[in-house]
This record gives sequence, structure tokens and C-alpha cells, in this order.
Amino acid sequence: MSIWGRAKARVEELVGRAEEVYGESHGDAAAQLHGEAHRLEGEAEEEAALHEEGAQRDDAVRRNPDDGAAPVR
Repeated sequence: MSIWGRAKARVEELVGRAEEVYGESHGDAAAQLHGEAHRLEGEAEEEAALHEEGAQRDDAVRRNPDDGAAPVR
């Protein structure tokens, strides 16, 4: 996921948290649940993006294991 995808996920998480707080403060259970759903969706998308980036990095290391630390003779 690109940086824009991660940013979108973070914004969705923050908007969800704001809606969740609004629901809590106004006694609106529907808004609270809707906000929690948005927050969790944003967290899941961000977690998936981080996991995907880690997998890509690991795959690149497996393909090119030379880390630049050549043995000294």
C-alpha cells in the first residue's frame, strides 16, 4: 500500500474515533458503534499495509542477501 493508502487509513481511523467520542458524549449508541467500526477498519487497513511492506522488504532481502558486509580477507 502506498503512503496515500496508509494516510487514508489513518484519516479513517481518526474520523472513526471522533465519531465514537461524539456518540459517547451525546449518548448516541448508533454513532458510537458506527465510529468504532470506522476506527477498527482504519486500524486494520493500516496494520495490513505495515504487514505488506514488511513482507516486501523480507522478500527483497531473500532475493539479494548481500547486505554490503563482505567478508574481510
